[in-house]
Amino acid sequence: MEHEYLELESCPSCRGTGMLQHEGGWNVQVECLDCGAHTVYVEYDNEQQRQEAERQVARLWNMGKVIRSEPGE
Repeated sequence: MEHEYLELESCPSCRGTGMLQHEGGWNVQVECLDCGAHTVYVEYDNEQQRQEAERQVARLWNMGKVIRSEPGE
C-alpha cells in the first residue's frame, strides 16, 4: 500500500503542527498537536476513499477551515 505525501501548513489558529488522525479505520481529520484545532471528519469505506478523504482534509486544513475549541465550550 503506497501512501501519498500530503503537505500540511502550520495550524491556522496557533501556527502549531497539524497531523492526520484516523479514527476506527473509517474516518480521518487533521488535528493540531498544540491547540487541538481540527478539520471536520471525512468518512471512507475503502483504500481509494481513504486516500481521497486524506487529500480532502489536507485541503481544508491548508485553507484554514478548522474548528477551534474556545475556553468554556
